[in-house]
Amino acid sequence: SVLESALFGTKMTDRFFLVNVGGDIPFLNGALKWMIERGWVHQEFIDQHTAGFDDLRAALHGQSWEELERLSGTSRQEMLEFARMVGEAETGIIVWAMGVTQHEFGEDNVRSIVNLGLSRGWVGRERCGLMPIRGHSGVQGGAEMGAYATVFPGGLPVTPEHAARFSELWGFPVPATRGLTAPEMIDAAYERRLDVLVSVGGNFLEILPDPAYVREAMERVPLRVHMDIVPSTQMLLDAGEAVIILPAATRYETPGGVTETSTERRVIFSPEIPGRRISEARPEWDVFMDLARRVRPDLAGRLGFESTAAIRADIARAIPFYDGIQRLQHAGDQFQYGGPHLCWGWKFPTPDGKAHFSAVGLPRLELPDGMFLLATRRGKQFNSMVYERKDALTGAVRDAVMISGEDAQRLTLRDGDPIILHSDAGEFRGRILIAPVKPRTLQVHWPEGQVLIDRRRRSPQAGIPDYNALVRIVRATPQLPVR
Repeated sequence: SVLESALFGTKMTDRFFLVNVGGDIPFLNGALKWMIERGWVHQEFIDQHTAGFDDLRAALHGQSWEELERLSGTSRQEMLEFARMVGEAETGIIVWAMGVTQHEFGEDNVRSIVNLGLSRGWVGRERCGLMPIRGHSGVQGGAEMGAYATVFPGGLPVTPEHAARFSELWGFPVPATRGLTAPEMIDAAYERRLDVLVSVGGNFLEILPDPAYVREAMERVPLRVHMDIVPSTQMLLDAGEAVIILPAATRYETPGGVTETSTERRVIFSPEIPGRRISEARPEWDVFMDLARRVRPDLAGRLGFESTAAIRADIARAIPFYDGIQRLQHAGDQFQYGGPHLCWGWKFPTPDGKAHFSAVGLPRLELPDGMFLLATRRGKQFNSMVYERKDALTGAVRDAVMISGEDAQRLTLRDGDPIILHSDAGEFRGRILIAPVKPRTLQVHWPEGQVLIDRRRRSPQAGIPDYNALVRIVRATPQLPVR
């Protein structure tokens, strides 16, 4: 920490707009509605380099200020203030993360952000950009390698044409069907459609909604294989027939070194660091290759790499925009794919060469009387691994239920009072913590709050769970134990 931050804290924002849980789209649509009215959009850029703006403008015209205010939880004056800040800024970067995407309408949340950025031409030029950030150094590059269910390497859609391309490259048939997302895997396990589950890193038991359902599903899989650098609670679940736990080598123990891809698209070489080794621990890629050869011995000659350098060479052949990764071999070696700016000069890699606006409708959010909107939040933790019971930033302990002072006064609740939260999915026992949150909004820590999250609510395209809920508060009696 720098001295000023250590002594006086760190200023994180000039202005904070407190919107409802799930109120991002109406707030952003309201701001864009103001920007169009006041002439704060970059009309020349819109006319020459985009498509779909007229449809967006018509959709916004049909959204009343009263509805935008009700759904966003903000006033039209607050939307105007934000619109003016954006409209008067010559340049800007919009940053977002999981709080935006982890909704039933997460894709539309992102489209609304893109609409706002495009309205000002904040792409393809200096000091501008649209930037979804990642929480782990392996996520960006892993996704671009196709390490998720719905795309091929390079982000290519799963189609017969793309499958044929990779089949020709690798010399064996590549399936032309998408895989299962993490929630879909758990559904398949629950329905006894999985014979084997190989889990490398992560912890389904703690990261997915409805832990009781996840537990039951995983215990129904006949054979589970867990490979990780640290133990996790999912490893300890009962076996359907057998559970195998394999120690993994860390990135710093991997012979030949590995790479990571940063949020700003820098592919960075990470060399092996000498030191003591655990003899049983193996690099994950080596285990996967060994497994593949045993499952398909007829393809054994095509399933394998001599080193991580050979993997990087294959990546360069398979994913053209990653060309350059094959030359990384020393500490400090890196390159930035796409150059400093994607879409530089407002040239977009779309069939018509233009950026596309989306006419985003408003989500249907109803808050029945007596209910609260609940959001899950992080404390002193990394993913689901909790490091401290008390969060130094907020003062909240793990069973805290953050509530506004207005709601606490109305319900005659005080700090530390034991309560029970009920949702359609389950219940959570905690203690009141009065905090600067929006009225009729509650926050609890994740993953403890997973018991309140409905596993069936997912975004339509990505299938990401909605980590929010509708809950009601019940005052706990002193006899009831509280976690």
